[in-house]
Amino acid sequence: MAQVRNTANRTKDRTGAGGRAARNTYNTRSRTPYMYDNTARNISIQRQLEEAPAHRLSREARNNRERARRMNPGYLLFLMSALLICGIILVNYIQLQSELTALTQSVASLESELNTLKLENDEEYNRIIANIDLEEIKSVAIGELGMTYAREGQIITYSNEGSDYMRKVSEDN
Repeated sequence: MAQVRNTANRTKDRTGAGGRAARNTYNTRSRTPYMYDNTARNISIQRQLEEAPAHRLSREARNNRERARRMNPGYLLFLMSALLICGIILVNYIQLQSELTALTQSVASLESELNTLKLENDEEYNRIIANIDLEEIKSVAIGELGMTYAREGQIITYSNEGSDYMRKVSEDN
């Protein structure tokens, strides 16, 4: 452990706000002063910075900093081409977004038109069905066209078990 000594030649008297003397104590190993006082010292940082010797950079460090500040033509060309490519991509993206919006609106209007046409078609179909008189059709078919109801021997039933359609091969009358 470091020992702390109070020596007469290292202690300085300073008068603080309360008239008390400040006591400086030095660490014997590192020779750093410790202040034991309750008053703040007026330390001029600006004066210390002005008095401090300027640190000189080496020639290589100065050259590196100057080279970093300048842009060479190749790097500038690379940045410009990257900016141009980004601009083209953004413009294309915005155009695609506007086309998508226009197509979406077009599809919505076509769907609306389709629904309107379906509704009109259903209404017309229901109107036509409501106006059909089946008794009048039956009287015209029997009276004017000579149609009759089927008799017992005229109805022939077929069994179709294997295929989707049936052909009549011979005519039996």
